[in-house]
Amino acid sequence: MPVAALRTLAKPQNGVGAFILQCKRLDFHYCDWAGSSRGMVDFIKRDLAKFAKQNPQIEITISPRPHRHPVIKGHYINGMDKPVCVRNMARAEIMEKANLLRNASGEKLKRVNKPVTSLNESVRGIWSPFHGAKIQI
Repeated sequence: MPVAALRTLAKPQNGVGAFILQCKRLDFHYCDWAGSSRGMVDFIKRDLAKFAKQNPQIEITISPRPHRHPVIKGHYINGMDKPVCVRNMARAEIMEKANLLRNASGEKLKRVNKPVTSLNESVRGIWSPFHGAKIQI
């Protein structure tokens, strides 16, 4: 008599099968007049086209905000927003912040109690240096 296997359905997890980038839109706000936006204006003129070409899955919007500091705002598929002020930053630093927002998940920062997060608990338990052979201390 053959044994029938139980059919299990896989839970969808990001990174298993296909990766979906969590960032859906980046807004770049700057001021034409203020000195704190010099790096942002330079970034928009020189590096933003290359950044947009490398990330076609992200919608990029640019809007001037007179008399305000420059801000990059990331919008994520879970509905959250993350604004980052890039006041008085150079082009390279603004590129780092844009990459940081692109790679972020949109979740709020939370304290990590365990260094490894897994859906499956360990079968073998927690390792201790006192397991195994008798250790002389």
